[in-house]
Formats: sequence, C-alpha cells, structure tokens
Amino acid sequence: MIIALDRSIPYWQEFFSGVGEVRPFEGRCVTPGEIRGADALIVRTVTPVDASLLEGSTVRFVGAASAGMDHVDSGYLGGRGIHFCYAAGCNAEAVSDYVLAALHAVAARRGWDLGDRSLAVIGVGHVGSRVARRACALGMEVLLCDPPLALLTGDARYRPLDQVLSADILTFHVPLVSGGPFPTRHMVGRELLGRLSPHQVVINTSRGGVVDGESLESALRANSLSGAVLDVWEGEPRIDYDLLETAEIGTPHIAGSSLEGKINATAMIAAECARFFGYRNRVKNDTLYPEPGLVRPAGGTRGGEAISGVLARILDLGREDAGLRALAAASPEEAARGFERLRTERTLRPQFSRTVVELGSEHAGLAGIFSGIGFRCRIRP
Repeated sequence: MIIALDRSIPYWQEFFSGVGEVRPFEGRCVTPGEIRGADALIVRTVTPVDASLLEGSTVRFVGAASAGMDHVDSGYLGGRGIHFCYAAGCNAEAVSDYVLAALHAVAARRGWDLGDRSLAVIGVGHVGSRVARRACALGMEVLLCDPPLALLTGDARYRPLDQVLSADILTFHVPLVSGGPFPTRHMVGRELLGRLSPHQVVINTSRGGVVDGESLESALRANSLSGAVLDVWEGEPRIDYDLLETAEIGTPHIAGSSLEGKINATAMIAAECARFFGYRNRVKNDTLYPEPGLVRPAGGTRGGEAISGVLARILDLGREDAGLRALAAASPEEAARGFERLRTERTLRPQFSRTVVELGSEHAGLAGIFSGIGFRCRIRP
C-alpha cells in the first residue's frame, strides 16, 4: 500500500508510519507523477484535487485533512469511484476560540461591553453554532442566519440575511459555494456592504472567496463600516496587502491552528483510511494531547483588561497581525513564501477548552465569563 501525503500535515508520522510506504510531498507544488502509483492521497486545503492531478493514477482513496472541501472536485472523484472524506468540524473549537478573541479585541478597542452588543452568526454549522453558544453566554444578542438549515428544518430561529444585517458585528462561517440556490462566493460584496453602517464590524474566518476584497477595501477606506477582522484571503498565499492595510486585524489563516484541531483532522482521515483499506488504526488521539495548561489573569487588572490579557497568552492577535503586515514590503514571491511560513511553521496553540484559568479573589467574579468563552476555571483559595 502506498500513501502519498502532504508533509505539512501534523502528526502524519504517528498515524501513517508503518501502514505502508509513505511518500510525503509539498502540498502547493505536488505533481501527478508524485502520486500516480499511490493507493491513497491525503492533502491539505492548499492542494487542488481534480482530474489534472489524478487522471491516470491508481488512487482509490482521497482524504482532506481540513474542515472544508472546496479545493476538491468531488464530482470527478465520484465519477471515478474514488472514495473521498474530509475532516468536517475538526477545528471548530479552535475557530470559535479565534472569533471569541476577535470579539474581545474589537470590543476593547471601542470601549464596548459585549453584553450590550449584538452578533449576527451567518452560517450555523460546526463553527457558527459554537460561536453562537459562547456569545450567548457572554450576554450578547445573537442573530442566526443559515438559509440551508432554515429550509431543511423550518426552524424560525434561522432568519433571512436581510434580517440580521443590523447587528453590531457580523461573523461569517459558510462554505465557499459558487452556484446553486445558496451561493456564498463574494457574498460580502458591494450590495451587502452597502447596507451596513459605520459602526458595524465584519469578521471572516470561513474562506477568503466569501469576501469581495475590492468592495470591502473600498467600504473600509470610505469609513462605511467600522472595521474588519480577516483570517482568510482570496488567492492565498498571494494575498491583497492593500486590503490588509485597511483591515483592523489581519492574520495568516490560523484561526483553526490549534494543537487539538490539527490532531483531530489527521486522526479523522487516518480512521477513515484504516476503515476503507481494512487495517487497524492503533493511535489514540488523547495520547498526543499535552496536559492542560494553566494561566492566571495579571495582578492589578480588571474586567476586560484581565480577560484580554488571558486571551493574548493563548492567541495574541496583535502579534499575528504584525507578523502578516511585515510582509507587505516584500516582493510578491517573498510575501507568498512568508505567508506560508507564518501559517505552517508555528507552535500550535492549545484550545481554550484545554486551558485552566486560575482565579484569585480579585478575579473570581470573572469565572462565568471565562467559562462562557470556553475555558476551564479554578478558584484559588
């Protein structure tokens, strides 16, 4: 058995070494020749999987160690009888952590109390449902929009898009879809942006193509909305640095980059690969997780300052933003390589759910907020 896989997939050695012959490749520049004799192909989002890569190959199984599948021509795979799976929901907790950190960063910069603000969650799947639950725990008014779910369930909680556009903050958690009844490509475009007001903020952690970058840049330069937090970019790794210049916070597609999320993605594909080919998967996820970390709010801090300090210990959006902006002066080729380095060559952060926040008497009143964000809490005597 021959497995061709992207060498940047975390923990591939633990899950696939000993299964058969493993052929690692570079995800952005893999060629048909590198996978032609393989039985299984395992990729990240950076590798388009279609006829141009697979035609003439012996591949029978394709696994995408990613939460999305817009880089895969599933119709072609089905027509060829090639089994396909992807890791839906693998990093949902991590992306939800990122959005909660972004909400607090946005609120801190404006002097907002999140409990007095509204949030529109557009796309209420694996990630959006978690974001909505945590935002409700913070006392935010949460408006849900998911037309496919509304059609499927008839649930009146899922409102049409035009009924949620008044929210203070809009966060997008939709797949990238170009056609059909519910297209999302460039849904954050001139028409939608034209209906927003100067106090509103947009967050996108879904796919770069969900945003029409030119229209968003124009809206931000015209002060037609208050700000944008962008983790994903159309054309990655060659992103639009003019758009980054106007964004409030910009990061290099790292919202889902938690240790647990990456382990989950590889494990989900490894389990399906083992099932398909009929071998036993011997690796257990929990053996790869470290012990939960411990953080404490800084002494002398209060409320939002204390919360922001803890969040920055886990996910420092300011540092991530500065690292990405530093690439703007580089040549396009150097900037693209730099983007990929920032995205992949990093120490994976722990998820909030595997981090204990220890609170002394001066911060004990924040236990409910930290729990609502997703942390474990412990009150220090």
